[in-house]
Amino acid sequence: MTRCLITGAAGFIAHHTFEHLLATTDWDLIGIDSLSYAGDPHRFENMKGFDADRVTIVWHDLNAPLVGHPTSDRIGPVDHVINMAAGSHVDRSIDEPVPFFTNNVAIALNVLEWVRLVCPDAKVVQVSTDEVYGPAATGQSHAEWDTILPSNPYAGSKAAQEAAAFAYWRTYGLRLAITNTMNNFGERQHTEKFVPMAIRDLVAGKPVTAHGRPVYLDGNRGSTQPLRWEPSSRVWLHARNHADAMRWLLDTQDFPTYGGEVTRPLRYNVAGEREIGVDGIVGMIADTLGVEPRIEWVDYHSSRPGHDLRYSLDGSKITAAGWVPPVGLDESFERTVKWYVDHPEWLYG
Repeated sequence: MTRCLITGAAGFIAHHTFEHLLATTDWDLIGIDSLSYAGDPHRFENMKGFDADRVTIVWHDLNAPLVGHPTSDRIGPVDHVINMAAGSHVDRSIDEPVPFFTNNVAIALNVLEWVRLVCPDAKVVQVSTDEVYGPAATGQSHAEWDTILPSNPYAGSKAAQEAAAFAYWRTYGLRLAITNTMNNFGERQHTEKFVPMAIRDLVAGKPVTAHGRPVYLDGNRGSTQPLRWEPSSRVWLHARNHADAMRWLLDTQDFPTYGGEVTRPLRYNVAGEREIGVDGIVGMIADTLGVEPRIEWVDYHSSRPGHDLRYSLDGSKITAAGWVPPVGLDESFERTVKWYVDHPEWLYG
């Protein structure tokens, strides 16, 4: 029986991965989480198809070593590791960069060291972000192995996780894949994220803001052209589609070790269907709710240093290799909005 360890299991993307793998594989799943602010065990209570015979959940802070800890014995040997554990909020990383950075780096090192010493033949997926590449110019998308230029401590800490994974792949022969994804959305997301915040504001008849502050525009400062305002934009992906990419990767791809002609580990961008500005996202949510879209705007340059106006990933490599996202973007957004309407407790956590 294939056994898969998912770190950060009570987090948003990881619990969707849990749910999807339960539905689409016969694997036994082990989840590990420290239950920080982002980890919510109630996500498991709402999970469809939760099968206690196939699931083991252990609580452990991955800032502490896993090697030699009793938790390691509870996990046992595994075939796959999906390392999703990380702090992921940019504003938090800017407010407290040192603990944020050290937390994410310690997580990666402790997971990698455990794999090296306990399960050296396991396939390891280090889940990363589009933000490690920094902002994408208009009309351009970052491809795998583009230059890493993070703009804020969160993005820097994810780049550091990648660097640790590369070093363990090269030095210790781990079987590694790096994935980079973008803004994931979906059911049971933390209320600090933009989609549930936008739904909450629109349901309440308020203009959409970000954390009680206005949503950001680019005023193109320093340009010789007339001032032109552009909303920030992202490529959006439902967390269940991201989960399916994890399944596809572990099911279909070899994870070659370093040596010979293999000079880089596997790397795939897990991209969404299309790019949408925040105004477009608000419009899609408002259409589903049947309300008027309203947004409060402000120039992001002067009020939000370290944030980038636009991210974009080129997902052509993974689609050319055969991965097809199971649910389209429009259907995903409609399902998500309707789910929150039916579960308002998840909007006010």
